[in-house]
Amino acid sequence: MKNKRMFILALTAAMLCACTTNTQEVETMSKDQTEPVVTQESSELDKDSFASGIKTTEEESSEQKSEKASEQSEQTSEKASETESETEKAALNNEIEERCPSAYTAARKDVTYGKYTHGTYESKTCGMERGYSILLPADYSEDKEYPVLYLLHGIFGNEYSFSNDSENKIKEIVGNMAADGIIEETIVVCPNMYAATDPSQQPGFTAEACLPYDNFINDLVNDLMPYIESEYSVKTGRENTYLAGFSMGGRETIFITLQKPELFGYVCAISAAPGIVETKDKFMSHPGQLAESDVKFADDAVEPNVFILCCGTRDSVVGTYPKSYHELLETNGSDHIWYEINGADHDNNAIRSGLYNLFKQIAYDKADK
Repeated sequence: MKNKRMFILALTAAMLCACTTNTQEVETMSKDQTEPVVTQESSELDKDSFASGIKTTEEESSEQKSEKASEQSEQTSEKASETESETEKAALNNEIEERCPSAYTAARKDVTYGKYTHGTYESKTCGMERGYSILLPADYSEDKEYPVLYLLHGIFGNEYSFSNDSENKIKEIVGNMAADGIIEETIVVCPNMYAATDPSQQPGFTAEACLPYDNFINDLVNDLMPYIESEYSVKTGRENTYLAGFSMGGRETIFITLQKPELFGYVCAISAAPGIVETKDKFMSHPGQLAESDVKFADDAVEPNVFILCCGTRDSVVGTYPKSYHELLETNGSDHIWYEINGADHDNNAIRSGLYNLFKQIAYDKADK
């Protein structure tokens, strides 16, 4: 209970940190990703624009962004009051919140945020060197150990998909929640999830082209995780190892969690793509990774402490597939949290919501131990 009270005080203290609208410049490492525009038919343009699996809706026009930024800067005092209210709500319960509070998405003058860097590792699974982006805490030190989140991108994406998109607010969410003492400072690893053994193979809307995504479980467990644990100062064990993914990354997050639940204590699948079970969507036919009756944890499995599935109510890309996974898990008796983000499409609103609630649940769970 003492830890619980300290946690609540830390959350309430967030209102002391004034939120600003000055967004820290994002360090990009490749060409800008194009935002996807998904239509009923999958044209070549659709495939090119599907890059990171993200379709923005509420943040579409630059004019809207400019107006929003201007409004925020002119109403600092009102936003401070709003932040206090949102923080208080989070402090009083551990319920799911559809939207990530502005207290955690805004860049603050008194918080220093980490920067993404890029590295490579030798993958025996793929038989080649592969890349990853990594977000280290601003004051990262080898004298301290940190929990680690493995964050998986969408179809046609790569290790740069999250680091190149400043609108997902990952740096701000992780940095602000850590600065307020809500969560531990956390390392975020963004791998290239396309684990092909043929360097010339490319992702696409065919069963064969999607197979490398299903192979990522082997690359993650046998190559990437051991490398990260040997090269960086990370806390090991399932209590300190988190897994999350968006779209295709959400699909693989569910699959990996069901196959290797002993490795991950806290998990969130955001807007998970079709293909875990056999189906046909508007893009392709999926042979399925599992039978419907096998979408569950094994009877003797050590299940995650937190397993979240979520999706926007207006998702125009994956539709109701995430809800169908929730229903299969429920039918098969596997514990999890399911919620929908009202009004969100296949977009950063869903990503911000999922990550915020994942960290919030981690904080509450650890505060009780």
